[in-house]
Amino acid sequence: MEHRIILSEDEIPKQWYNILPDLPRPLPPPISPFTGEMVKFEELSQIFPKALIQQEMSDKRFVDIPEEVREVYSLWRPTPLCRARKLEMMLKTPAKIYYKYEGVSPPGSHKPNTAVAQAYYNMKEGINRLTTETGAGQWGSALSMACKMFDLECTVYMVKASYYQKPYRKTLMEIWGAEVIPSPSERTESGKKFLEKDPETPGSLGMAISEAVEDAAKHDDTNYSLGSVLNHVLMHQTIIGLEAKRQLEMIDEYPDVVIGCVGGGSNFAGMAYPFYHDRVRDGRDVRLVAVEPTACPTLTKGAYAYDYGDTAGIVPILKMFTLGHDFIPPPIHAGGLRYHGDAPTLSLLVAEGEIEAVAVPQNPTFEAALMFARSEGIVVAPETAHAVRVAIDEAIKAKENDEEKVILFNCSGHGYFDLGGYEKYLAGELVDIEYPDEKIKESLKKLPEVRV
Repeated sequence: MEHRIILSEDEIPKQWYNILPDLPRPLPPPISPFTGEMVKFEELSQIFPKALIQQEMSDKRFVDIPEEVREVYSLWRPTPLCRARKLEMMLKTPAKIYYKYEGVSPPGSHKPNTAVAQAYYNMKEGINRLTTETGAGQWGSALSMACKMFDLECTVYMVKASYYQKPYRKTLMEIWGAEVIPSPSERTESGKKFLEKDPETPGSLGMAISEAVEDAAKHDDTNYSLGSVLNHVLMHQTIIGLEAKRQLEMIDEYPDVVIGCVGGGSNFAGMAYPFYHDRVRDGRDVRLVAVEPTACPTLTKGAYAYDYGDTAGIVPILKMFTLGHDFIPPPIHAGGLRYHGDAPTLSLLVAEGEIEAVAVPQNPTFEAALMFARSEGIVVAPETAHAVRVAIDEAIKAKENDEEKVILFNCSGHGYFDLGGYEKYLAGELVDIEYPDEKIKESLKKLPEVRV
């Protein structure tokens, strides 16, 4: 009776999966906010190492993982695939529920899968410092650890709402040697403008991105590192799904539905994209479900259009689902799911009907997290709880329809630094927020005009 399916260290995948060759149509190109033309290699090389730019545009279906990266991965990878038998019993469902537990990494989430790779490639090209943004702090802590592994300095602009909601995330980053700045800040010109407009702003990922990119662009020894959205980031995360496929093969199982939460897309893509490859290559019948909060309903209520990736409009303009680059979401506890846009590859697949998208409110999400904790013992991050919610919903549907369904979700991180949100839920103080349609319409009026 299997509960945990474990791979050996030498079974860590040797390649990442690149989805670009398998997309149903070519990805619309990124546009320079300064020229209005397609972004040139030289522009990207001001803030990214050449190796990552090449990965961003690669037509290779599988990309080799450097041995130095696999060596660091071996600190926590391969991660366990677990069957949630006690949750199944609680729900009285005939469905089998499996989860890939990424919370065993040192920072406690899936984020180091790309942080380690990005720090490695920057180190190889002589970069001394990386800047980045972070919402809930999972990405910031992952990059802080990765930079320490490769002897790089790290500066993290942390969304102000999360900076004060999650002080121990800040402490974790500082333990690994990072400088952590609440965003928006007085450190950058863009930050000063945001504060001048609204001194009490809770901040947003879009604002923090503007500050981090500006900081990197002004220093020759510094590059910018992004924790989601871009293709190379999602590609690095596919190690999750590749391992999960191997683990399921070991017990002769295959999922009917694969679920992940979505902020920018790397969490979901890391698990789902290798199964999408199976659907394209082998015609496998598997549903892929992306889950987001109703407070930031990018895929479910946003527009599929070109928009800035940041609030100040200084990073490339991408074709994606967006709520508008000046969208400032409510300070919900799932800080990592508060980004106004989504990954271009994920957005294209949702637009093409290849991936389903669903939005869930905050209280039912925490309710699901408590059910998981009280059955499986793991307290998940508020972001991850969104995937738990839909996995439970799918299991309940299977019970109602008497279906022996196999459900797989990415348990992308633990929530032991997020207990403030749980405390408020238990006290009945959390509010369900449905972001108003009229605010979205107003924000979408400010999309940039792009001619491709």
